[in-house]
Amino acid sequence: MPKVKIIDVAREAGVSLGTVSNALNHPDRVRPETRRIIQETIRRLGYTPNQSARLLAGGRNPMFGLVLPCLDHGFCLQIISGAQHEAKRNGYGLLVSNYNTDQTLRERYEDYFMGTQLAGVLVQATEPIDGAEYQTPSTPVVYLDTTGDAPAHFVTADCRAQGRLIAEHAIVRGAHHIAVMGSGLAPHIQLRLEGIREALSAYPDIALEVFDDAPWNDAEAGFQLGAQLARRTEEECPDFVIGLTDVLATGAIAGISAAGCAVPDDVRVAGCDGNILAWTGPISLTTCAPAGYEVGRKGVQLLLEQISARESVGPRHIDVKRRTSGVPQEARMTEPRVEIVRPFLLERESTSKGGAQGGPHGSDAAGVNLGTYL
Repeated sequence: MPKVKIIDVAREAGVSLGTVSNALNHPDRVRPETRRIIQETIRRLGYTPNQSARLLAGGRNPMFGLVLPCLDHGFCLQIISGAQHEAKRNGYGLLVSNYNTDQTLRERYEDYFMGTQLAGVLVQATEPIDGAEYQTPSTPVVYLDTTGDAPAHFVTADCRAQGRLIAEHAIVRGAHHIAVMGSGLAPHIQLRLEGIREALSAYPDIALEVFDDAPWNDAEAGFQLGAQLARRTEEECPDFVIGLTDVLATGAIAGISAAGCAVPDDVRVAGCDGNILAWTGPISLTTCAPAGYEVGRKGVQLLLEQISARESVGPRHIDVKRRTSGVPQEARMTEPRVEIVRPFLLERESTSKGGAQGGPHGSDAAGVNLGTYL
């Protein structure tokens, strides 16, 4: 069966070739009723537009690329949800790739998305963006879940505030002995621990133990450490346990319960990072509101700001050999932005002994709809 061409669509729809081209590349120039007829004809004939030809003809690629380090963490899935919602609201689609924390593969995906002339690219990076190695890209880019000294656009959750918020909750709940578990090597983990230490600095009477040999994504490590703590004497056992990730905290709840102690009656437990994939078990976990949705949504907003700035200085001419060579200097000098997503406390059963539980708590919590976070 011969391949359907754009001229076949025009003939079948009873319109000119230019009208079909405008309907595909500049839909605002075509009347809604005519667009509907053309779209129906395209579906009926099974026509597939040649994307490369459309771009060469000056068409717009209405897609954003999203490069993620993994797909097995709730934060990444929330980023997808927030980015897709905001992209769709503004007439864009979203392509998602996963580099499995392989930095070489991450760079390949970035180059591929830029080479296909997507409207913009979001990158969730697992390390800071180094200004010494940074080259301003030809395509609008926003880095998520990280920062750095590069003159780039960033959106990240306030990890230090996450730790501080959970520690303040432990103080309010009357904690005398707090145990914190989680490896301190990852930047996010370090910042949460710094936030906890900051909050406790004004309370020298509260004992603090830090177990920094528990891998952040190992629920079994949380289980073993929780059981170990619960088997201590009453004088040595902490009354509040903080997992620097929700995976560790959920494991700790199971370990404490298996050792014969009750959560929250004997020991309260809280997480920090709002990982919905870790919210398992019979006892709901106190943690921070998931920030990924808002990170993804704000990331798309920063892409749109860059696109608007570039359009205001005229069309760009892409040199495939060098990402930056064909971009107008004014567009490349768009003022870098750093957006920080604030955390909220989600108090649940794991720390609610003798008190109310429920929605988010924090200085900016009023009016928050948690449906946008979950």
